[in-house]
Amino acid sequence: MTVISDLVAALTSEKVLTDPDVTDSYARDRTFLEPGRPLAVVLAETRDDVVTTLRWATGHRVPVVPRGAGTGLAGGATSVEGGVVLALHRMTAIRELSPADEIAVVEPGVITADLDRAAREHGLMYAPDPSSYEISTIGGNLATNAGGLRCVKYGVTRDSTLGLEVVLADGRVMNTGRRTMKGVTGYDLTGLFVGSEGTLGVITAATVRLHRAPSVYPATVAAEFTSLGDAAAAASAVIAAGCRPSLLEMLDRTTLKAIDDWRNIGLEDSTRAMLIAQSDAADGPAVAERMAELCTANGSPFVAVSSSAQEAQELIGVRRMAYQAMERLGKCLVEDVCVPRSALPYMIEKIEAVAARHDVLIATAAHAGDGNLHPVFIFDHGLAEPPPSVWTAADEVFREALEVGGTLTGEHGVGLLKRRWLSLEAGPVTEEIQRGIKRVFDPLGILNPGKAI
Repeated sequence: MTVISDLVAALTSEKVLTDPDVTDSYARDRTFLEPGRPLAVVLAETRDDVVTTLRWATGHRVPVVPRGAGTGLAGGATSVEGGVVLALHRMTAIRELSPADEIAVVEPGVITADLDRAAREHGLMYAPDPSSYEISTIGGNLATNAGGLRCVKYGVTRDSTLGLEVVLADGRVMNTGRRTMKGVTGYDLTGLFVGSEGTLGVITAATVRLHRAPSVYPATVAAEFTSLGDAAAAASAVIAAGCRPSLLEMLDRTTLKAIDDWRNIGLEDSTRAMLIAQSDAADGPAVAERMAELCTANGSPFVAVSSSAQEAQELIGVRRMAYQAMERLGKCLVEDVCVPRSALPYMIEKIEAVAARHDVLIATAAHAGDGNLHPVFIFDHGLAEPPPSVWTAADEVFREALEVGGTLTGEHGVGLLKRRWLSLEAGPVTEEIQRGIKRVFDPLGILNPGKAI
């Protein structure tokens, strides 16, 4: 505790928590993983708090795990034994919001939805919107390069990030990027940090791009299908037809049933899948009608088109409830493979085959518009970790995704859960280069050790 007393002296006891019953609540994310016991939790309120913590950690060679809201699904924010959790959720300032430049400068603890609401007061919006947008933080979104429902049109977090303020492992402060829409001076360090899962530095502010908010509420399409394959084929047809939806989401029967059992959404017995699509374009109603036609052509027996904001919000609410509904069924191993959009129907078919072959319950939701699938492997609440059948099924899903030119993770990050498969995608040369980059920024290996690479 002598080491911690130095940190307490530098930051005050109100910002450094050491009671094990309290620190345990900061040690976990939303995975089943059992965390290591942290020495302390630092409640950072300013950039200087982060600087002080990292200088201390470097001096004493203590691991540091940055943490936002703890909504991660890959184990990236789980604490390590004998380390310090650096909690950033109190850094909630929107330092600047410039309608003229269509940018905002925000601290990492800002809730994603709060930034979007602040932007809309000026006729703008913040595009990335993960399903956890009402509770996840900008810092966590940056750490994992989160996507969300609108990413099919507006891209993922990296596409909305112009510059960063980062505290390095030794406490030095570095600014990357710029406030302009264009700029190619030097290497793209901003892009490097986005998605690095806190292994290269701690982000204490971000300059993000805002977009003009649609002048009218997006036109919405809801289509039911009697097979998941038909739903996937319809999603591919929508993209191939050049409809450019602002949202294109898919839910399978298992997911819909879980939501229906919880919230009674009126699920029909014949419904095996649902597509929810939106267009926020100026000709949104016409685009929505075209997407509805494509759903019908691909086997949907029921399609509804609406421009009602209330109806649309209720449908989007169903999509956002998916993970909570799955958690009610058991513990979840949540994956987020991403495949080329043309391979979506094939990948859906393979996931269903894997579930049947290994007798594993898999609930699949997807950002169908960009090929990002979330197969959730559900197992008994009483088990500490997934049984062998679940790991085997997950392994087959990952290998199938890579076989068709996909990736292990589209937006959740690698964390701890996917490290065992990294070599399948990256290869030895890439892995060597990534370890070299890690050494440049974190030579002592104290930043979120064991995660991401």
